[in-house]
Amino acid sequence: MSSHREAPEIAKDPVADSTDVYAFVSPDKPGTVTLIANYIPLQSPAGGPNFYEFGDDVLYEIHVDNNGDGQADVSFEFRFHTTVRNPETFLYNTGPIQSLDSPNWNRRQSYDVSMSGRTIGTGLACPPCNIGPLSTPDYTALAAQAVHQLGGGITVYAGQRAEGFYVDLGAIFDLADLRPFEQLHATFGLPALQAAPGVNATNNVNVHSIAIQVPVSALTRSGHPTIGVWTTASRQRVRLWDADQGENVDSGPFRQVSRLGNPLVNEVLIPLGHKDQWNSLPPSDDKRFTSYVTQPGLAALLPVLYPGVFPNLAALVKSAKPRADLEAIFLTGIPAGLIAGFTNFTGSVLADMLRLNTSIPPTPSAKQSIYGLLGGDAAGFPNGRRVTDDVVAIELRALAGVTYPLIEANFKPDAAAGELTDGLTPASVHAPYLGQFPYLGVPYSGYNEPS
Repeated sequence: MSSHREAPEIAKDPVADSTDVYAFVSPDKPGTVTLIANYIPLQSPAGGPNFYEFGDDVLYEIHVDNNGDGQADVSFEFRFHTTVRNPETFLYNTGPIQSLDSPNWNRRQSYDVSMSGRTIGTGLACPPCNIGPLSTPDYTALAAQAVHQLGGGITVYAGQRAEGFYVDLGAIFDLADLRPFEQLHATFGLPALQAAPGVNATNNVNVHSIAIQVPVSALTRSGHPTIGVWTTASRQRVRLWDADQGENVDSGPFRQVSRLGNPLVNEVLIPLGHKDQWNSLPPSDDKRFTSYVTQPGLAALLPVLYPGVFPNLAALVKSAKPRADLEAIFLTGIPAGLIAGFTNFTGSVLADMLRLNTSIPPTPSAKQSIYGLLGGDAAGFPNGRRVTDDVVAIELRALAGVTYPLIEANFKPDAAAGELTDGLTPASVHAPYLGQFPYLGVPYSGYNEPS
């Protein structure tokens, strides 16, 4: 979560598992949009000697739809290449790594990047993983060397970063037992629970990020400032084990094995029997999953799990009315007229994409709300997604009915709906976010965070 291990098959393939997507107007470069796709979830910083890396056999892509049809109009494709300097040592590095061309760094990665089939960068160096004070004594400097300017106003980075998504996984997957409210949770005849602070299950772990900063004009159509964004990972159809060489051999066309747009959609809304299928399809095919968004299972569960707390939500669920508010948030964007002065509507095609109205300027950091649009901050989720947005609380509150009055003015959300949270904030992330590209914090080192 937001899309870590979200489907049975991709849970077996973490190198291709997209965990989070971010899209926002760059606060330090307002004429550009920053797109970030994270992969390889829940990395233990001390996971050596074979430290984490992108898959040479995976095609990673970030897609942009600028005409509302749920199909990619602009795609950024990333292919990675691993080289080993000395195959006769077990070590990732044989001394301090103080530059990206250090002879001490034994196993390194580079990548090529294309924009809609046109190569815009080749042989771009990734940084190493953050190992510790002797192996990576100045990781900030190494990461800065891995920020590449590609021309045309495009900047790119691919490599390890600190996980910036905060969530109490242990509580949420324990029957949505939100610690700040667990005294209200049904206990099924077991001993009563007491309210407690949230626990950030994704603290002190790393991810691998693909971040690209692009001029707004390269992504949008004239007069249409809203874009839809998602990421995919694909593998070739055939894989054979070459016993003579001791390696896999891949061939055939690529097929999509992972997809992510809005946070938590496949994780929480799509049922277990359809998750792998959802991962294999483009957003333009999402009409077949509409009922899981407009009549979500979690909305029906909340009144059961928290008896007497959500009577109005229970009545709404019982009415079987489709949740047009959730359809707008996740599948079409929010049309003009529902929220004064705001829209990120892309049209009638039902497609799960992270929608960003690029004409809305960034909110100064001191005035940002981690609750995004629900907190009166039009530059935050679900208008794109910033790295600090509390998407767990936002989506829990929306599912609980906070946004339904946009569709039916007479509906009164339950008092608890607007307070739902897993008890976490950006302060729950120990690695500070950055105010500049690539925005996610310096990855935790294995020496300092051994578990």
